[in-house]
Amino acid sequence: MKTTTTTDERTLAELQREHGPALFRFLLGLTFGDRQRAEDLVQETLVRAWQHPEAFDAPYDSMRPWLFTVGRRLAIDARRSRQARPVEVSDTVLESTPDVLDTADRAVRTLDVREAVRTLSPEHRAVLVQIYFRGLSVGETAEVLGIPAGTVKSRSYYALRVLSRTLPGYSRRSSARSSASRAEASATST
Repeated sequence: MKTTTTTDERTLAELQREHGPALFRFLLGLTFGDRQRAEDLVQETLVRAWQHPEAFDAPYDSMRPWLFTVGRRLAIDARRSRQARPVEVSDTVLESTPDVLDTADRAVRTLDVREAVRTLSPEHRAVLVQIYFRGLSVGETAEVLGIPAGTVKSRSYYALRVLSRTLPGYSRRSSARSSASRAEASATST
């Protein structure tokens, strides 16, 4: 049976007092001034000294070269570990990134919308062109077309209803939602 031995607390505290500040300054330079990282590395270096009491029996006069070597190796390992890890991306970055669509999909959708708009009556098409393609308000559209604002609202409503039935895939999603709603309502009522 193997017994685990560690460095006693008094020796470790003395090591910390004698070499801790110099080790911290050394590691602070290796971490480019990152105090938190340098403190973590000092702590990890002292843990290694605690785990390896045989280092104290070495033939050199001071433990400083051993501590500096261990600290430097830990700093190098930590840096390599951070570089190998992919950069984390927060949700805010993902939300603000524009959605990149395949140009072929965009072209197909554009053609589908154009074909669907062609099926509308000229009156409905004129209202949608003014509101959605030219960006005019209901009042501005009424003024341009010479019709009342209520008529503009009515024509845009009915034109959009026709488009929802005409555009490929749109009516399937709507009917799937209404089927799911009906199924949920019947399950709730029983």
